[in-house]
Amino acid sequence: MNKDQLKGTAKDLGGKVQEEAGKLVGSNDQQIKGLAKQVEGKIQKGVGNAKEAIDDALDDAKGNS
Repeated sequence: MNKDQLKGTAKDLGGKVQEEAGKLVGSNDQQIKGLAKQVEGKIQKGVGNAKEAIDDALDDAKGNS
């Protein structure tokens, strides 16, 4: 796991907590901010997944040379 995957996962989780807290207190603003944070986290995790896939492919290519 790379740092983008970790940060993305943490941001997604934080967004879920923020969204649920917003629901509990009846704050649409906090719910929206939580959902936005979840989207950011999923994107960041996706970037990390892509980086890892590229690194793995490069490692495989070097090993097969």
